[in-house]
Formats: sequence, C-alpha cells, structure tokens
Amino acid sequence: MTTRILPAVGDPDAARIFSTLLSQLPSAEPSPPVPDSTTLLDTLARLAVDSLDELPEVVLVHERIGPVPALELIREVALRFPAVGVVLVSSDAGPALFSAAMDSGARGLVGLPLSYDELAARVQAAAQWSVGVRRHLGRGAADADAPTGPGGRVVTVTGAKGGVGTTFTAVQFALAAAASGRRTALVDMDLQAGDVGSYLDVQFRRSIADLAGIQDISPRVLQDAVYEDRTGLALLLAPADGERGEEVDDRAARHIVGALRGRYELVVVDCGTQVTGANAAAVEMADVAVLVTTPDVIAVRAAKRMVRLWERLQVRKAEDTAMVVNRWSKHTEIQPALIEKITKTRATRTPVPAAFKELQAVVDAGRVQDLDNRSTVKQALWTLAGELGLLAAPDTPAAAPAPPGGALTLRAAGTVSRLRRGREG
Repeated sequence: MTTRILPAVGDPDAARIFSTLLSQLPSAEPSPPVPDSTTLLDTLARLAVDSLDELPEVVLVHERIGPVPALELIREVALRFPAVGVVLVSSDAGPALFSAAMDSGARGLVGLPLSYDELAARVQAAAQWSVGVRRHLGRGAADADAPTGPGGRVVTVTGAKGGVGTTFTAVQFALAAAASGRRTALVDMDLQAGDVGSYLDVQFRRSIADLAGIQDISPRVLQDAVYEDRTGLALLLAPADGERGEEVDDRAARHIVGALRGRYELVVVDCGTQVTGANAAAVEMADVAVLVTTPDVIAVRAAKRMVRLWERLQVRKAEDTAMVVNRWSKHTEIQPALIEKITKTRATRTPVPAAFKELQAVVDAGRVQDLDNRSTVKQALWTLAGELGLLAAPDTPAAAPAPPGGALTLRAAGTVSRLRRGREG
C-alpha cells in the first residue's frame, strides 16, 4: 500500500530534512512540504472536493508551523478531515504535549531531531488508522454535500458597512435552508449590536457568551444555550449586554462554530460589519463567506476595504468571497459586474431588488419570518440560498421558491492570529 504524506513545515531547512527522510520510507509518496497552515487547509479542502480517496493518509505538522499554532491546526484538520491521520513533530516529546496532541486529534508524536525509525513507525501507524477509517466510511463518502469533510456546512454573512441588510440576509438564508428540510442553526456573532432576536421576535436568557469559557462543548451544554424557534431554526443569540461580547474571542468562536458544525447540517453566522477576532475566525472557518453590499459608492468602497482587510489578516481571499448586491435595480449606475471587478470577489448571479415597502411591516413588527412568499426580496434571497448551495440536496424535496443553483467554490480556514497586531498598528 502506498502511503501519501503531506508535510506542513514552515522552516526551509526543516522542510529539506523532512523531504529527505520521507523519500526513504518504504511505499511512501511524500508531497512537497506546504509552508503554512492556510496552504495546508486549502490543499486538503481542494483534494476533498473530488473524493475522500484523494486526501493524503498522513499529514505531518511541524511544531513551528504558522500562523495557526500547531495544536489548533491539528484540531482543525481532525475536525474537517477526520479520515486523515495527523502526526505532530516537536522538540518536546514529553507526556504533557503528547496528551495535548492526542486531545487535539493527533495520531502520534515524533520528536526532534528526526529519527528514521521513529518517523517510519509513527507514519505507518497513522496510515493504517487512516485506511481503517476510510474503509469504515466506505468509498465516496466524502462526495456528499459538504466537500470539506463530514459535518455541517458553515456560511457567514458579513456587511460591507452598517445598514446594507446583513442580518435580514442571514435570517432569510437560514429560513430558506430550514424550509428545504435542513437542520439549521443561526448564530448572531454581531456581538455588541446583534439583532437576530429582534428580527424574529425572540427573547432568550442564554447567549453565545455563555459558551465562551467552556473548553469542551457537549451536546447538552450546546442545547442549553440554543433557542429552538417555531420557525425550525436553532438560534444562538448575541449577548443582551454588549460588553459581554468581549468574552467571545477567536478561540471560543472556533470551538462554538465547530460544535455547531458537528450538530447541524447548516450553520449560518451573522458576522455584522465589524471585524473582531470571533467573527474573523468564523469567516476563515466558513465553507461559504458572503459579503453584502448595496450598489452605491460608499458601500462598494467599504466592501473593497473589508476584502483587503481579510486578505491582510489572511482570513479569506477575495476570490473566495461571494458578493451579494442588495437593493439593486436595473437603473442603478453601479451594477454587480462592476462591483465584482472593483472588489475582485465573485458576484452572485441573483441581485436582491430594492423593495423596502415589501419588508417594512414585518421588520417593524419583528416578524420577518412572516414575509409574504410573493415578496420579490424574499424570492431573490431564497433563490440566492439555492445558488450558494445552502438548501437540501437535489434528491431531497425542497420547499424553496426556486431550485438550488451551482454552489460556489469552497475553501478551508486560514488564520486570524494577526488581528490583534493589526489593531495595535
């Protein structure tokens, strides 16, 4: 059996040593080392789109990989690609690190400096485990709806600026998915000014902040924090007291979104318009990242500014971002094609028309779930949900006004480790 190995090593000298030793392993097929965590996750996501069988059996993670720390990266790989055996390579081979690595999902620990015998043994063990898992899952198991591995999909909705319709878009996406038969969670990660509860006329004592300090979020703990709404949505609301939003940092956001991904088929996250560690972590974890703008100069400039910020922080690339144009009309001077060119994002095929009169009554009443099916805005947003691949699979009956369109290309997470430095600068 040929063992495919993908090393993740940031240091060039260490990468050469890895390549030399791996090439000497029997029946090994090592890939060129990837230099950082973003490239590793992007590579695995690209391979997983085609089939589970395209993924390497073993991933080696060097202790000094960046920007995401090694243990967090291992946890992310284990969550998204559970059929890949991950081995940590570290100069510290003590029991404390070994235990932490196993808790993160690693299948082994190799000490530095590298020893051929130890490396061969750990790689062989991880490869055998990976083959066993894939045999259990069955061939083609990764050809399901979630190309990034077993578990639900995550879509984030971010506004270029305030007032462009971010929360309304996120709520309608979630309602469309739930109506199509998908078990859907809607998360309000606009931590200081979240309005998901107001839009759906919901008051609940628990919020996302109550999960922030919990390291192991069990199904029961998650159930206590989530509000099961009459619409069929599971709601995880923003804290009523805005200052509690600071309790939700990027690490907490990763754990919370990961826990939701494992429990729901689709997780829709309203990220608001401000970049924080928490919502940036959600955007980088997302299978689909949506940026909402309106066709006016100020909003388009803000959208371009947001995309550039994400790229500087290595949160997300512009071409991996889906641009939704809200309040569009054929008489608007700035059209979606121009916005796509300016921001270098991927404009969705369906713009959302400018028809606020259709929305005013339900928005003022805090009952956007009661929006009439004849509303052109609702029809456009539910069609967009299909275009983005958020509705039930084609062979499942769907209760959306339009059939799903082609899904945009998905990507895996990057890092937000530079967010604090960016603020300080």
